[in-house]
Amino acid sequence: MSSHPPHLVVFGAGYAGGAVARQALARGLRVTALTRNADKARVLVDAGVDVIVDDLAAETWHARLPEGADLVLNCVSSGGGGPEGYRHSYVGGMRSILAWAGRIPVGTLVYTSSTSVYPQDGGVRVDEEAPVDETRAAGSAIVDSEDLLLAWTGGARRFVLRLAGIYGPGRHYLVDQLRDGSGEVAGRGDHRLNLIHRDDIVSAIWAAFNAPAEVAGGIFNVADDGAAPKAEIAAFIAGKLSLPVPRFTGEPAQGRRRVTPDRVITNDKIKRVLGWRPVYPTYREGYAAILGA
Repeated sequence: MSSHPPHLVVFGAGYAGGAVARQALARGLRVTALTRNADKARVLVDAGVDVIVDDLAAETWHARLPEGADLVLNCVSSGGGGPEGYRHSYVGGMRSILAWAGRIPVGTLVYTSSTSVYPQDGGVRVDEEAPVDETRAAGSAIVDSEDLLLAWTGGARRFVLRLAGIYGPGRHYLVDQLRDGSGEVAGRGDHRLNLIHRDDIVSAIWAAFNAPAEVAGGIFNVADDGAAPKAEIAAFIAGKLSLPVPRFTGEPAQGRRRVTPDRVITNDKIKRVLGWRPVYPTYREGYAAILGA
């Protein structure tokens, strides 16, 4: 057995990926991260992470990671740029990772995808068997990158974690909308929000990394237990902030092409197969922790 600590490689060490990297260091792992953001790189270096600053979709970074990794996390975001930017980051990035992983030993590979690939609306329950939408630019690129990973025959275990709406410390768009003084919130109040706290994303990633050997991988939704109407969540936050209950515009949030569909993303599979449970099972616990801090 090797005397060296396990090696984790994180591609896209931003909001969730950076949190995983910090936890891994605290657990005694050796951590390497690739990012294209020089500011994030400095923060990671200060934390003790070995950092490579490069474009994931390129192959120039491959030579700097010649020894492989026990654990690999692809947590990359689009970085903007429209449809071409989506495909460059998601599809080009995944191709580059798999080309690298095909030449060196890799253990378990986890990809954080998104529940935005599901088109379902009308209040239905959505599990991992539900059809995905390959017509929207972002959705198509994410689905194609999932397919690349799941079809890869390189030998590593492969997990796709489809994340619901992300919130947590320093990332609370709904709180910010309520605080801006306009009295308005984008979207529709009767549509249910499916949320996942950053810390629960991190624990889901560790659950995949630490899955029993008989679990070969697969697709897992990562959402909390408490999908609720947006109006209910906004009223809860407004009460905590001593603000009036907002009205809803009925229009998409800035930068989005459509209002978030009304559905319930189920998390039964990840609980059953990986034994994962959210620390923040509903928006109440999650937002109370944020606002309390």
